[in-house]
Amino acid sequence: MRQRGVALITAIVLVAIATVIAVYLGTRTALDLRRTAGLIALDQARQVALGAEAWAIEVLQDDQQESQTDHPGESWAQPIPPLPIDGGSIRGRLEDLQGRFNLNSLVAANGRVDEVSVALFERLLDQVEASPRWARIMADWIDVDTVPGFPEGAEDGDYLAQDPPYRAANGAVVTVSELLALPGMTLAEFQRIQPWVAALPAGTLINVCTAPAPVLAALVAGRTDFSDAEALARNRQAGCFPTLDDLRATLTSEEFTGLQPVIAESSNWFRLTSTVTIGTSELTLYSLIGRQAGGGGRTVLRTAGTE
Repeated sequence: MRQRGVALITAIVLVAIATVIAVYLGTRTALDLRRTAGLIALDQARQVALGAEAWAIEVLQDDQQESQTDHPGESWAQPIPPLPIDGGSIRGRLEDLQGRFNLNSLVAANGRVDEVSVALFERLLDQVEASPRWARIMADWIDVDTVPGFPEGAEDGDYLAQDPPYRAANGAVVTVSELLALPGMTLAEFQRIQPWVAALPAGTLINVCTAPAPVLAALVAGRTDFSDAEALARNRQAGCFPTLDDLRATLTSEEFTGLQPVIAESSNWFRLTSTVTIGTSELTLYSLIGRQAGGGGRTVLRTAGTE
């Protein structure tokens, strides 16, 4: 009798173990299938986003042939509403990055700090209620020497004192997120600066036709009032505003001459933001597109999820 009871208990335990194993395997299989489906959907989304890149390059090439200026009233600048694709949708927009201040302009081609650009960046920082001292610190991050700029610079000694320690880049900025590497930079202050700056090749001019109000105000050093964002948006639907002629008529000859080497009415650097949704999976791809002056274009940098 006792042996039969033991056998029954053993059988129950074995059935319970088998049930647990079966449930585990079933759950794991379901999770694996869901994970695989998610990976397949993300891969499909990436391919769709790459197709959007090719389309954007073609649109920018056509625009280059049709217009000598680039402004928000043109077709390339209009947001792409959600469009249906197989199993989901895609939406996106092209943005002219030359309307922003180029961080790499802080250092000249010879590797030395460009004081004119530092002063311009200081004025921009002041416009967006960030500390102007970041201009000098960022210039030191990029320049080739290891001597801190006066009075607010920072070089290897400052970075090696961080936890963990690291060194200054002493080279061109690749993404604006490098601002977060500056000692003392907070996320809140970075978020105030980020919308107005870009990381483009040194020597890239600022497009006054697409520059937002804070950048324009920094360019003209408060001499004229271009700070009304709504007025800018209204004027730009009809064409480039302000044009170089507008600035020439508003500023003194000396002021315009000093500004002329850093401004333009056209652009060659754009960012495409593509958001693709397939099923429950979503991918946002940021593509830095360089348009070549003689025609053509290419994607220089891609980042997924964050700018």
